[in-house]
Amino acid sequence: MAKRSKKRSYDSSGRKVAAEATRHAILEAARRVFLKQGYAGATMPAIARDAGIALDTVYAVAGKKPALMRLLVESAISGQDEAVPAEQRDYVRAIRAEPDAAAKLRIYAMALGAIQPRLAPIFSVLQAAAAQEPDLKALWQEISRRRAANMGLLAQDLVATNQTRRDLSLSQIADIIWSMNAPEYFLLLVAQRGWTAEEFAHWLGDAWARLLLRDGGR
Repeated sequence: MAKRSKKRSYDSSGRKVAAEATRHAILEAARRVFLKQGYAGATMPAIARDAGIALDTVYAVAGKKPALMRLLVESAISGQDEAVPAEQRDYVRAIRAEPDAAAKLRIYAMALGAIQPRLAPIFSVLQAAAAQEPDLKALWQEISRRRAANMGLLAQDLVATNQTRRDLSLSQIADIIWSMNAPEYFLLLVAQRGWTAEEFAHWLGDAWARLLLRDGGR
């Protein structure tokens, strides 16, 4: 009995690894095809061919094209092959544990320096397609609202340090961060003006400190 139980455990583990590899291959292929062809030009058969996976498997793992786009956006945000709630992300925990407001902003800026190279290009595809696809419009609006809500929480965390400027309201602090953490903002400086993601992250942390904190966060 013990041997059979061990074999079942091994088989289950192997299937899980295979399923994760399949999911990852589909996401990587979808990213390549969406970025090359745009949302309208991309097809599920093309994504299946790029991934080297049967079309039926792609549908079984990721669903139809709008669902695959959602999965791709969520994985770009989380850095994993699935969505991760904001409160469970390492950088969010680090921000909340840090007592200094300037350091909180630097942690978040550095996190964006890692996230935006994954997110911003695919988010541009999503935004362009949203005008024609109701499902994608809803996704784009959902992501934007969620980002605004998360910035509200960050603003509360910053104000609680008693280091923010007194002439800025909580909502103004949240909106300033929200406007500057947008994928579009990243693409302006990195894709169009040639900044590196690292340069962007360091500048962003410094800019937020100067804009939002008393004495520029010094």
